[in-house]
Amino acid sequence: MVRFEDLSLFVRTAACGSFTKAAREANLLPGQVSAAIMRLERDLEIRLFARSTRSLRLTDEGERYLPYAKEALDLLHSGRDELRRHDDVLSGTLQIAAPSDFGRNVLLPWLTDFRRRHPKLELRVQFADQLTDVFRDPVDIALRYGSVDDASFVALPVAPQNRRVLVASPAYLEQCGEPRSLDELPRHSCLLWHMDGRLYDKWGFPAEKGRRTVQVKGVLASNDADVVRRWAIAGDGIAYKSWLDVHGDVRAGRLAVVLPAQPGEAAPLQLICPHRRQFSPAVRQLHGLLTERCAQLGGPPPP
Repeated sequence: MVRFEDLSLFVRTAACGSFTKAAREANLLPGQVSAAIMRLERDLEIRLFARSTRSLRLTDEGERYLPYAKEALDLLHSGRDELRRHDDVLSGTLQIAAPSDFGRNVLLPWLTDFRRRHPKLELRVQFADQLTDVFRDPVDIALRYGSVDDASFVALPVAPQNRRVLVASPAYLEQCGEPRSLDELPRHSCLLWHMDGRLYDKWGFPAEKGRRTVQVKGVLASNDADVVRRWAIAGDGIAYKSWLDVHGDVRAGRLAVVLPAQPGEAAPLQLICPHRRQFSPAVRQLHGLLTERCAQLGGPPPP
């Protein structure tokens, strides 16, 4: 008979691509994970992984079996959550991925408060600007900026009215002057973001006839959005940031909104989940908390 633990380790190993990584995440020894996979292969009478000294990959049979294994685990989790639906005591483990800047500076204290309210709940968080794959990465939910058109997973709005804003420190604006229009933006030092070798130096803005793109330039660029925000506070240039990321700095006077009459690009914050069966009580309560907290922050100054 197939064991629940073996099935879970199979899905985790497929996502990690390594017995060692899967063992580290499950707090086990690599040999224990390998033994679980071999036991599952014996129960199923198929070979799930092709192994070599340097690589581990799913076989054709393993690829075909993986979605069924995930669905079986989801059904088991859903049954457990249904039994706990009316239980106010949240427990288990919730794995969350979020953008670096929002995660460290806004979300972290909210998560800390949420965990203190539910001491039996374990939180595992990862803050990074790389796009999280909620199907393959070891996460239950991900918070993501932007519209979601992919129908393969479910997106719940957290801050649907959030937008990007141009910001700079008062010191920078005093020294370099404030641009009076988007046409003057390319003459300024702009703080850029890059990912996977792509430099995001074309900034988009809503316009009367659709969308306007402005080519900007700057000598500072980072793949960490929090670093870009820190450069802006330090007076190194103009940044184009999510309002959720910079609202505290603007209200504290560390940053000022540049061209406040110019609306910025929409950047709705969404909670991403593979499918509704994974909306556990913990996910539902966290979504409600985040939606409420983001609404309390308000939006950027009206144009």
